[in-house]
Amino acid sequence: MLLHAFPLSAAMWLAQRESLAGRFRVITPDLRGFGGSVLGKDDPSIETMADDVAQMLHSKGLERAVIGGLSMGGYVAMALCRHHPEQVLGLVLADTKAGADSEEVRQKRQRIADQLDDEGTVKPLLDEILPGLVGPTTLRQRAMIYGRVRGLVQATPPAAAAWAQRAMAGRPDSFETLREIRIPALVVVGAEDALATEEDARAMAEALPNAELLVIPRAGHLSAVEQPELFNQAVAEFVSALARTAT
Repeated sequence: MLLHAFPLSAAMWLAQRESLAGRFRVITPDLRGFGGSVLGKDDPSIETMADDVAQMLHSKGLERAVIGGLSMGGYVAMALCRHHPEQVLGLVLADTKAGADSEEVRQKRQRIADQLDDEGTVKPLLDEILPGLVGPTTLRQRAMIYGRVRGLVQATPPAAAAWAQRAMAGRPDSFETLREIRIPALVVVGAEDALATEEDARAMAEALPNAELLVIPRAGHLSAVEQPELFNQAVAEFVSALARTAT
């Protein structure tokens, strides 16, 4: 199960579904309020998103799954490990971080959330979030990928984006959660990621008792979208190794 980044939707995993579905069952849900999912009336919370994922696994008759999350999806994956650890067979954390937001970042999230509510458009996302989603190499050499990312951001419901910003602002530190995880984990980061840096990735890999780290070259914050072949190969090898161990 692959959990998408903010402020995108499950559509960001197109290359993963195409590449990995021949070997594995691949589930790519829209997190609460994004894509085709309903926002609902609950207070903003990453834990609520994790409960949604747990319920989805139950509804599909799956006791356990390898859970992968990129950026916001990584926060949800760590919350799932905290509240529903019995459902997580393996963990992929991509371009995310385990630490809580600084006060400066929290205030920025709240400000953007308020703007999204007040304006009712995605302009704050295009102005302040989109520029940091891809790396310099993608900006220079992959105009089609950047255009696709921009289109996904433009399709984001403003209310869902505001809800998610507040949810991320309130999330707890997850390092203790990572230290208690005994399942195999793969930590992935784009070498050009300025939002969740290689330093953040190494800190997670060091906290996890059973983890490997992969730095993807020429990729920014959306490594799975910017360098799908390298990302898919790493995930396929990780899940295949898990399957061999399980049998």
